[in-house]
Amino acid sequence: MIIKMGEAKASRRGNSRSLAERAYELIRENILRGKYPLGAALSRRDIARQLRMSFVPVSEALQRLEIDGLVESRPQVGTRVRIPSAEDVRERYVLREALESQSARLFAEKASCAQKKELREMAVQLDSLYAVSSNADGDFLHSVHAYHMKFHLQVADGADCKLLRDTIEREQVLVFNWLFDASARRKPLPPKFHSNLASALASSDVRLADHTMREHVRFGLGTILANLAFEPRETWRVRRARPTVQAG
Repeated sequence: MIIKMGEAKASRRGNSRSLAERAYELIRENILRGKYPLGAALSRRDIARQLRMSFVPVSEALQRLEIDGLVESRPQVGTRVRIPSAEDVRERYVLREALESQSARLFAEKASCAQKKELREMAVQLDSLYAVSSNADGDFLHSVHAYHMKFHLQVADGADCKLLRDTIEREQVLVFNWLFDASARRKPLPPKFHSNLASALASSDVRLADHTMREHVRFGLGTILANLAFEPRETWRVRRARPTVQAG
């Protein structure tokens, strides 16, 4: 009986973790698709009802999203999709530049011929997607940005350092969200923007790969700073609009 009771408790803990994981994935997906715009209120009770879950796994999911930097909370004010300050963006890009440039150096040094060939092909596809995305709807923009993330993670995979790859993925998700919110007002990318980067990374020239990646990352920083609407931290409020989270 003791064993069975222990198994039942473990099962409940496992179910709670799986529900929290599902809530995390669904809420994050809605943030990254722009269905929860920057500053949108996130009501734990409403989300729990929409997802047909209890309050606990949704709270766990939002706590995890807060650690990721996608969500922010304040006592007696509420929880919302995080609105970055200009300093937040600059600091994240300092970190991103350091991570991505090291990834580029390692890719140029270690990536196989097959990995370099695949990166070049992905770059051509990515440039084509961006070329037709200027007036695209949210779902198409989401698919473009998701492919952009995949491109950068391909570089990290070729760098052959799991910790570096995982850290880049976390930073990409946050920057991805800010870019998504700013993308409707972004200027067009230069011709062959990603193809030129892929060529530099595939050249086996470590210094060229480093320099080209740094320039690539800095271009994105200007886009965000030019287009995101920042607000003073002392005026922190949640927007009352609450987009619906889809359970399916």
